[in-house]
Amino acid sequence: MAEVRLELDRSSPVPLYFQVAQQIEQAIERGELGPGARLDNEILLADRYGLSRPTMRRAIQELVGKGLLVRKRGVGTQVVHAQVKRPVELTSLYDDLSRGKQKPVSRVLRHETVPAPDEVAVRLGLPIGEPAVRLERLRLALDEPLAILRNWLPASIARFTTQDMETGGLYAHLRSSGVRICVATQRIGARAAKAEEARLLAVKRGAPLLTMERTTFDDTGRAIEYGDHVYRSDTYSFETTLVERQWRMRRPSWPRSARQSGSAYFSPAGAGSRSTTQAGASHGPDRRRPWCHRPRPA
Repeated sequence: MAEVRLELDRSSPVPLYFQVAQQIEQAIERGELGPGARLDNEILLADRYGLSRPTMRRAIQELVGKGLLVRKRGVGTQVVHAQVKRPVELTSLYDDLSRGKQKPVSRVLRHETVPAPDEVAVRLGLPIGEPAVRLERLRLALDEPLAILRNWLPASIARFTTQDMETGGLYAHLRSSGVRICVATQRIGARAAKAEEARLLAVKRGAPLLTMERTTFDDTGRAIEYGDHVYRSDTYSFETTLVERQWRMRRPSWPRSARQSGSAYFSPAGAGSRSTTQAGASHGPDRRRPWCHRPRPA
């Protein structure tokens, strides 16, 4: 049986059940309690930590409700999977999972160069039928399927192999080839899983999935990638920080090339459910592009 070290503050106004649930959740997120790990029954846990049985029962139920634990008859209480919480930033899922010690694995399902379909050509600002690279991958975290990633890129910049995509993230390879990723627009939504998606993600057909469409631009305003991804909603979520309108930073001045590249889709933050995400200032300032600049030192 898995053991968790709990440090409870009995003088705190925070309820004991909540302290227990929070510390077990943190142990799951740190990987100290991996998927499949079994916990002692509530009676033994309550006796071990000097708690009442109703307190321990409520703590366990809190985690069951969050989808982190599951009760199985004849087996007991088991860890399901730590939910991947991803901030809405211009980052690579592979890098985010690596930083969270989620052991990302990629399986390339499709990697080919084909004429760009009409919608993809519009998103990437390419002539209809221009060669584009189609990349489809299954992303796993801690050996559990998490997402299906479908990307389209102009053939001129997609200088990577299938093996490259199985051992690293797409954005890391783009940066290493000299592409300066700067800004993206994305739309987050939800829909039911189709049959093939359900099979790959190990969920039931019709299960709810999170969706994300993203168009990414470099520091010249050129569209470099269009992504259409789906994620398991039981193990994945997006996190955002909201700021009251009066404190919002001045909206950037969008370059003409970026506005024209996706005029039907590209819009500043705050327009409906679309969002605009800017990359960190890791590639140096570009005085011609005020929307992708290095902040002044304090």
